[in-house]
Amino acid sequence: MIHAPEPWWLPALLALSLFGDALLSIRPPQFIRQCLDGVGFPRDWWWTLIAIKLAATAGLLVGLKYPGVGFATAVGVIAYFLSAAYAHYRARFLGYEFWINCLGMLALSVAAALPYVT
Repeated sequence: MIHAPEPWWLPALLALSLFGDALLSIRPPQFIRQCLDGVGFPRDWWWTLIAIKLAATAGLLVGLKYPGVGFATAVGVIAYFLSAAYAHYRARFLGYEFWINCLGMLALSVAAALPYVT
């Protein structure tokens, strides 16, 4: 028998956040453009972030039924936001975008992975 993670809403909240972020990134508002430009992420590659976030959303939702997929996806999202944090640090782009957006999403990603390990 397959069991959903408890609490199930943490991975679901992360999936919803990533989905919303992916939708915003299709026509990025100024704060997203400033963040990506601030860390020096090439504009030609911005589309990859949408694909990554949509794939992560799907993986987290599938993970509500198949915990192995959810855990693997959550670990991948943690790696994504650790990489983003490093990019912010390396570019010395440490404004509110780093503290609120990047580290906030990293914290949510870690929280979303915890139901799979307990």
